Amino acid sequence: MAKSTSKAKAATENETVNPQETEVQSHISAHVSLSQSDVEETEISIEKKLIALYSLQQIDSQIDKIKIIRGELPLEVEDLEDEIIGLETRIDNYIQEIEALKVSVKEKEAQIKDSHLQIKRYEEQQMNVRNNREYDSLSKEIEFQNLEIALAEKRIKEFTQMLSLKNEEIEAAQKVLDERKNDLEIKKSELADIVSETEKEENSLQSKSEEYQRYIEERLLTAYKRIRKNARNGLAVVSVERDACGGCFSAIPPQRQLDIRMHKKIIVCEYCGRILVDHGLASSVNH
Repeated sequence: MAKSTSKAKAATENETVNPQETEVQSHISAHVSLSQSDVEETEISIEKKLIALYSLQQIDSQIDKIKIIRGELPLEVEDLEDEIIGLETRIDNYIQEIEALKVSVKEKEAQIKDSHLQIKRYEEQQMNVRNNREYDSLSKEIEFQNLEIALAEKRIKEFTQMLSLKNEEIEAAQKVLDERKNDLEIKKSELADIVSETEKEENSLQSKSEEYQRYIEERLLTAYKRIRKNARNGLAVVSVERDACGGCFSAIPPQRQLDIRMHKKIIVCEYCGRILVDHGLASSVNH
């Protein structure tokens, strides 16, 4: 009874196999009979590795084409977002500077008011002096306070001019900010339209890419990704076309072409470092 239950459970699990994974395995197996048991082996033939690598390259190239369709929009959106943050920060700094200037103006106005009170008090004291020395001393205090008033008024004038300039700078920055926000909305809308058109296809291809990567050992996969990153067109695995590398178009000697067709080892282009596969293998994957 227990065995029957286990068999039933196993049958149910087999029925729920991921269709995406089944499609990938079937595609590869059609060329090299690469089953799950082969993946678990410590040694996978060079031919199978090359098939898996070239198949992965075809999928990743399709993903690259979708990203090319988007063009520079993602970068433009990112640049606009950064510029908006910078403008908002600049405006915030201007506002803080304006507040500081307003405080300074109030301080100077308070200082002027205090100086006027001091002058009034000194003038009252002059009315009751006992000698010229006291009178002259009070006169100097009055003169000093008048100088303080003149200096404070000068500072207030400077602060007022600075306030006017800061307000103009805020107005200009705010105008640019509004324009950039409008541009950002337009770019985001354009990008959203493109993404909505290609998102389903890209997600499907991305899933396939991840599935294909399972059939490639980590060291080889790391090398593949490094070559792709350094290659301008994203091609890490290319076929030999007309006796030349399909990536950099450098001529490949006949003996090296023979080695590539033998599938005894993974061979890279001496000039660009891309992994090379023979035309026959590439044709079998593409068809």
